[in-house]
Amino acid sequence: MREQLEQRVRELRAEQHKGQQVLAGLENQEAELRQTLLRISGAIQVLEEMLAGSAAPNGTPPATENGFRNDPVDARA
Repeated sequence: MREQLEQRVRELRAEQHKGQQVLAGLENQEAELRQTLLRISGAIQVLEEMLAGSAAPNGTPPATENGFRNDPVDARA
């Protein structure tokens, strides 16, 4: 009886170890996927801003939320 219990404990520990390895792999995949989605989101934002900018007359960049463009200020003016 004792030998059977010890064998079952070994089997369960091996199964637990395998499960922990699978979980670690899935967590790595999740982190990689989150990074990929973040990069895609950034690319979408840049492209949308470029599209919005190209819709402005004469290629003038669109105004920001506060109503001003982010043009550099000429210190000589």
